[in-house]
Amino acid sequence: MKTFRLKAISLPVIALVVLLAVPGMASAPVLPNPVLYFLGQESVEIGGKQFTRYLFDVLNKEQYPDELFAASPDLPPCGNNTKAARTWVDIYEQNGKRLYGFCALSKSADLDNIWFMLEADQVPPSWVYIELTDRKTGTKYKSNLADTTL
Repeated sequence: MKTFRLKAISLPVIALVVLLAVPGMASAPVLPNPVLYFLGQESVEIGGKQFTRYLFDVLNKEQYPDELFAASPDLPPCGNNTKAARTWVDIYEQNGKRLYGFCALSKSADLDNIWFMLEADQVPPSWVYIELTDRKTGTKYKSNLADTTL
């Protein structure tokens, strides 16, 4: 009976010591989920084609430290960008279909100008959300659903 108790107590202690001793393990900062809101839309012409750009901001962007958006050449690139940000921002329809993403925001204040674009005659999804993915820790921060109309 005494042997069982000793093993039962020492196993969790050993596991904790091993976890704390692993070098390079980054812990995720404790941050709130982003609060996404719709700013409006604008018409854009690209290559003679009409598009509508849907503009968003993150209400609590100041709660995210700029270090989350620092250039991170030690992490996988974003296309040809070998200095992509540590944290990437992806915009999704409410059903989970990805619409667009940003991999090179340089500071949290840049969350005031995130957007996706559709052809002008295309109906936008009713609701969208964003995910901030901290590639260093693997942590995801998912926003609320935000309208795509005012």
